[in-house]
Amino acid sequence: MSSQAKSIAKGASVLGITGIVCKVVGVLYSIPLARILGDTGLGLFQTVFPSYNLFLTLSSAGLPVAVSRLVAHFLAKQDPNNAKRTFRLAMLMLVCFGSAFSLIMFVSHAMLVRLVGVEEAASGFRAIAPCVVIVCALSAFRGFEQGQQNMVPTAISQLIEQVGKVFLSLPLAALGMRSGITAGATNALLGITLVEALALLYMIVRYYIRRNAFSLIPQDPAAAPVSRRTLAGRLIFISVPITVSACIIPLSQFIDSALMVNRMVSAGLDRDAATALYGIFSGMVIRLINIPTALALAISMSLVPAISAVKAVEDERAIRAQSDTGIRYAFLIGFPCAVGMSLLSRPIISFFYLETLSPERLQIAAELLSMSSLTVVLFTAVQATSSILQGLHKQQLPMYTMIAGVCCKIVLNYVLIGIPSVNIHGGPIASLTCYSVAMIPNLVFCCKHAKMPFNLSGWILRPGLATLAMGLTVWGLTALFPVSRLMTIVEVVLGVAVYVGVALADHALTKEDLRQFGRKKARS
Repeated sequence: MSSQAKSIAKGASVLGITGIVCKVVGVLYSIPLARILGDTGLGLFQTVFPSYNLFLTLSSAGLPVAVSRLVAHFLAKQDPNNAKRTFRLAMLMLVCFGSAFSLIMFVSHAMLVRLVGVEEAASGFRAIAPCVVIVCALSAFRGFEQGQQNMVPTAISQLIEQVGKVFLSLPLAALGMRSGITAGATNALLGITLVEALALLYMIVRYYIRRNAFSLIPQDPAAAPVSRRTLAGRLIFISVPITVSACIIPLSQFIDSALMVNRMVSAGLDRDAATALYGIFSGMVIRLINIPTALALAISMSLVPAISAVKAVEDERAIRAQSDTGIRYAFLIGFPCAVGMSLLSRPIISFFYLETLSPERLQIAAELLSMSSLTVVLFTAVQATSSILQGLHKQQLPMYTMIAGVCCKIVLNYVLIGIPSVNIHGGPIASLTCYSVAMIPNLVFCCKHAKMPFNLSGWILRPGLATLAMGLTVWGLTALFPVSRLMTIVEVVLGVAVYVGVALADHALTKEDLRQFGRKKARS
């Protein structure tokens, strides 16, 4: 395995392991949150989040990736001075953008309430609004560290976010419920704002402690300082297509938050029941799917600076090797996660939400998870290929493919959810279509611009064979034994063991891959 591929594996393992822990904590957080708020309160909580994600993405999605890419570029050129200038300028830009969008969200909460059709959400929008500028500043620090291919600070700050929710957001939600459902949901959102502030404080303290170590990086005396105007132009040129691309999913979720509830109402459900179903889909099912997608995000975060560094020195062989590695890891992780979660949808839902949901809604959640989990492999591939294209300075291409995918998703959501016999189950169908439409051209563009062949055996056939063996094992176990928490753990463990064993046998997974993913030690 090349040193570049090792850097991807190391970064992905640090962020991936932490990401999974964070997502599991997030699911565990959602269980008592659902019990505290109830279905309607959880639906109210989830109604606010798409708008928040949209504002956050508009203000901060592209610039941290641009920071990561430019810092990696300058460090590859032995130019830490310009790397630091890039970070400082990006921080200023992010704080300005974040402050503007926080203010807009706070002031325009009445308009947002009308758009989502839930009057009780007004105080929730106000509570989460300051979080936008806080996360913008936090993302600047993360981009700077990722540009140095150091993923540990990002991982620790993510842990602070998730653990903090348990110790701040939940008690605040319980306290608020004494005054009613609206106050409970509002306090839960306020707790998230406070937790993000703690994560930012950690990154600030760490930056000032470690800034002397960064100054020891050798500087090429021939490298001239780049003007702030030029740096700003580069940051904007890189970040705008990435921001547009990243906004597409939050925009789609924002539209869904209004469209899905309203379409279910038009199909015959009362608004409370529709809001509760939307809460199950977005607050439970999607949260569970986000556990394996943490690995996809880890791979994508590692790919951008790694490919940017070799792109800076025009090492075509390394570009091909890293691109192939990134896509191979995406399918290696995505296939078993998608199939495993789909087959174990009922046991997984029962494991986390047996005491929270009624038997009827437990069945609905299991059906939604069974289909929605298949998007994991598609999403993982889309994230990896988008990051490769961003690292290759082709950031506009994944923007176009995601626009096409989300347009299909919105149309299908509108049509399918309005059919009474389909209802909320139209959501997973629309998501599968969305990511399929984006993934296929992304793969074609990656092969073209990285100048590499389509690796059918390494990307699809070998991990597919291992996934088939795992799937047959899990299916057999679920058919033979009744659903229980202990049996779910056994099925997951045996499924993973069979997958790893077959993947090693057919060389989808190598011993070097295992060594790199298992190596937790990284530069802190």
